[in-house]
Amino acid sequence: MRALISLTDKSNLEYLVSNLKELGYEIISTGGTLKKIREFGIDALSVESITNFKEILGGRVKTLSPYIHGGILYRRDKEEDLRTVEEENIQPIDMVVVNLYDFAGALKSGNHENIVENIDIGGPTLIRAAAKNYKDVLVVTDVDDYEEVINRIREGSVDLEFREKLATKAFNLTAYYDANISRYFINRTQPDTKYLNFGFEKVEDLRYGENPAQRATLYKDNMINSYFSNFEILHGKKMSFNNYNDLNVAVEIVSELGENSVAAIKHATPCAVSHKKNLKESYIAAYNSDSTSIFGGIVALNGVVEAELAEELSKIFLEIIAATDFTPEALEILKRKANIRLIKMDFKLQKSALDIKQINGIVLAQEKDNAEDEYNIVTKKTPTPSEKEDLLFAMKVVKHVKSNAVVAVKDMTTVGIGGGETSRIWALQNIKEHYDRDFTGAVLASDAFFPFDDCVTLAGEMNISAIIQPGGSVKDEDSIKKCNELSIAMVFSKNRHFKH
Repeated sequence: MRALISLTDKSNLEYLVSNLKELGYEIISTGGTLKKIREFGIDALSVESITNFKEILGGRVKTLSPYIHGGILYRRDKEEDLRTVEEENIQPIDMVVVNLYDFAGALKSGNHENIVENIDIGGPTLIRAAAKNYKDVLVVTDVDDYEEVINRIREGSVDLEFREKLATKAFNLTAYYDANISRYFINRTQPDTKYLNFGFEKVEDLRYGENPAQRATLYKDNMINSYFSNFEILHGKKMSFNNYNDLNVAVEIVSELGENSVAAIKHATPCAVSHKKNLKESYIAAYNSDSTSIFGGIVALNGVVEAELAEELSKIFLEIIAATDFTPEALEILKRKANIRLIKMDFKLQKSALDIKQINGIVLAQEKDNAEDEYNIVTKKTPTPSEKEDLLFAMKVVKHVKSNAVVAVKDMTTVGIGGGETSRIWALQNIKEHYDRDFTGAVLASDAFFPFDDCVTLAGEMNISAIIQPGGSVKDEDSIKKCNELSIAMVFSKNRHFKH
């Protein structure tokens, strides 16, 4: 029996090769792996001794040989194959243990030539060859499988089902690897591609999905260095499916609004957002804007949480507090609450460029909603500088609310958020009825145009001073006319911001 071993990740290699030797395997290896095996005091053959050809082109060609692939691919139950390998003096290879060049790691260098050199050719070829002939060849691509492989060989329990399981993992690895290479070149050249490939790496199984009866798993996308790539749970239990989904909304908002912004989320819906001159003021303003919904929610704070703010945060139950960082004093205060999760995140990291939705056998892919809004005043009344600031803030918030969405803002803090309704007027009515406050001087943002002037009429009853909306309705003039009658300023932003 012979095993070909060629590894980038050499974890647990000594355990593997010492046990294979004990079980009577002859080992063939390459380059650094061969050197490491010999350092363990274990005999191994070089690939060159099998191929009768030296490594060339800086290691680009070493295992691409009929003496290697013939030994892997020939079918042990086919007379023609048996005759061929005997005539060509090709010896069998019964096990292939291979993992691949660290392409994902090379991406971090940002050096195109280095990235290209880390595209493995021989490794995937060996893996695919062995996986294709899984009935006769064991293909091992996961360090975590070494112990089971050794135990099964020792017990004589290497059955077809186990072989097929290893082949499945092998094809899964090469598909993941090629998907990342494909995405790298797509991102680099921006072609109109026929195929869209994604490779995700499993992180962990989650307790359940949106509901307890649903299974759920967390995967990471190694092609994106996002705020979820390097976040750190400083305190509290593992995150759930809903925790990740909710936190993403909060993070999207504060990463766009910048330092000192605060967003509170409940059930993936913003309930309070504020941006003041410091983090404590922003949080207190957000809390006061909706002290009911924020309870049991998720809060993201774009900045460092200090002790004084930590005292405020600790006054109510929050599922998650995510911040740029926490001072030691703040951590000590917040860790007194056993059921809270404290998360450190970098809100300045890269965002995904695509929004992906899978629905019953088809996949929808679109660019993220990052369109720059315009600011076209269409009424006789012009917004004041502070109203303009609030209008632009409100428009950044409203695109994170489920459509039909409207957001009322005053002094860079939300004073009412309405969304998820089938009628825009109902969303605005919810703000008016659910928020017990004076809206005088507040501004209003809408994620899409007003089809009628009813929202403007209701905004007038609420003493809203200015409105921003995309415009584009055939009845835009009705809304403009009503604004002029009620002395409300209106701005058209051009871009619609539906979120479904």
